[in-house]
Amino acid sequence: MKPVNAVITKVVEETPTVRTFFFDTSFNPEPGQFVMAWIRGVDEIPMALSYNNAITVQKVGTATSALFKLGEGDSIGIRGPFGNGFQLKGDHILLIAGGVGAAPLSPLAEKASSEGLKVTTLLGAKTKEELVFRERFEAAGSVMVATDDGSEGIHGYVTQLIPEQENYDRIYCCGPEIMMKKVLDKVDPGKAQFSLHRYIKCGIGICGACCVDGLRVCKDGPVFGGEVLKNSEFGVYRRNECGERVRV
Repeated sequence: MKPVNAVITKVVEETPTVRTFFFDTSFNPEPGQFVMAWIRGVDEIPMALSYNNAITVQKVGTATSALFKLGEGDSIGIRGPFGNGFQLKGDHILLIAGGVGAAPLSPLAEKASSEGLKVTTLLGAKTKEELVFRERFEAAGSVMVATDDGSEGIHGYVTQLIPEQENYDRIYCCGPEIMMKKVLDKVDPGKAQFSLHRYIKCGIGICGACCVDGLRVCKDGPVFGGEVLKNSEFGVYRRNECGERVRV
């Protein structure tokens, strides 16, 4: 699929390290789907859609640093949306978001709320200033917060907030893989769905760079049920730029 030229219409600074880039193009995704964002002359990287017409980006590497230099009127190439999204079920759902993992979960919270579901969100970040989309989650339901430094909510990790699971029909999670692995170890895998972020090159299931035990994150995911990930290399190994397995 050829990229479309997406002109940046607005840039919102969500936190000191996270920005949302709005475009003149809308993609009508399911919550949890992703696009391949092409920063011309630098790289093409996978990004979850945080709105129908926006991606939310944390400045962590060469491509995202280059993206942070762009502003209104600049453009990037966008391919997608790709992959599968979250599947909403039940009457009361629990969302567990770590850091910029809040990006694909925030539209899910809004969709669930609009359909009359009860939504509870556990939101974690390193500091109070790094909490992403707290207002969106609060508008959709109740929110509990954890920060690594204790500047907001409990002093600790978001996994420490996980309540009695029988109160929830489904659990949806996105964040750093180590965090998600700890969530998987604490919840009923059959109730949970996880949105994975892996090294993705093609985005359409050809190259295999994003595989988890033979499953392609770009094509078979990025959202997987917990029963699929249980006892897999999830949370243990990932693949680097050369396709080699390395420790997470």
